[in-house]
Amino acid sequence: MIDWVIRIGAGLLLLVTVAFAFVGFLHVTRGTPVHRMRAPGDDGPPAVRDRLFCDTIAMLTKSHLTSGHRIEVMTCGDETYPRLWEDLRAARRSITLQMYYCQPGRMADEFAEIITERARAGVRVLFLRDAFGSAPLGKDYIERLKAGGVQVAEFRPTRWWELHKVQHRSHIRVVVLDGTVGYTGGFGIDDKWFGDGRHEDQWRDTNVRFEGPAVMQHQATFAAAWAEATGTLIAGELFFPGEATEPAAGSTTAGLLYAAPTLGSTAAERFMAMSIAAARQRLYVSNAYFVPNDQFVEMLVDAARRGVDVRVLTSGERNDVQSTRWAGRTQYERLLAGGVRLFEYLPTMIHAKTLVADGAWSGIGTLNFDNRSFAFNDETML
Repeated sequence: MIDWVIRIGAGLLLLVTVAFAFVGFLHVTRGTPVHRMRAPGDDGPPAVRDRLFCDTIAMLTKSHLTSGHRIEVMTCGDETYPRLWEDLRAARRSITLQMYYCQPGRMADEFAEIITERARAGVRVLFLRDAFGSAPLGKDYIERLKAGGVQVAEFRPTRWWELHKVQHRSHIRVVVLDGTVGYTGGFGIDDKWFGDGRHEDQWRDTNVRFEGPAVMQHQATFAAAWAEATGTLIAGELFFPGEATEPAAGSTTAGLLYAAPTLGSTAAERFMAMSIAAARQRLYVSNAYFVPNDQFVEMLVDAARRGVDVRVLTSGERNDVQSTRWAGRTQYERLLAGGVRLFEYLPTMIHAKTLVADGAWSGIGTLNFDNRSFAFNDETML
């Protein structure tokens, strides 16, 4: 009996070893390399209100910040989906959609009805879904979309010969309408996003609708993923209309952060580190999966010690992934001792991913405060 146990154990060890060798150990375990934001003797990064800040973060994250944006922030499903459905129905030329999380239900049916109606009306509709996050949308649903004229593609299917890609998911939310209106945020296609975000099973999220030059950056994010999934790189006036590069009737300076996995430091990691280090008075973070590593704990504590009012709002007992809550709580003692104030949202699951520094610099999008978002996922932030 003992001999069989040893053989089984050795076989399992060999299987795991081969799997790690095939996938690549770093694709499963790696962290992010940034430990601090200043070198000994320097003055540190510019404050968010410093004229140098926008130039610096643009260079560090490869984002292009320009003026002339009109921004609408929506804080729950009741605010988001009526506006989104209205914009989808109003599209006349093109609709591009990239979604991580989709589930069957009333929302998925409404979504299908709207985009197939637009496709039949002659609008070019491209829908890219993540193979993992949107897997529950069955074959019949996808065939329904295709029969209605929607072009559907799957992002990084989980094939055995591509296991090295399994960890790298597209957590992105992209909606671009006629190349002139964009949406991003934590939303998905599932009934739990309906509601006011204050009652059980009605998730609290934060999303953003925007017009202006950043919409073209958002479209370019979609184009990169569509090219990977289909082999077709979209271009031309239909998807990138010339008027979309002009400022909208708004005064906000904005840019679209597209963060993707790399072998070293990622744009997502650099965005978060710079935003923390540039705060001088206040730093407010809301994040569904708040699991900072030791380095980011030190950055948050350092901000609190230099007098910044650092507050983090994260999920409470209603978290849909309890392991992330337990993991995040292992850092609570160090954070609280360092002066960081921590709050847990009680009514329901909070899924928002936002950051506000000194009331002047903010980010809304898909970026969670954890290693998965910093190192492994494709993410978007306005």
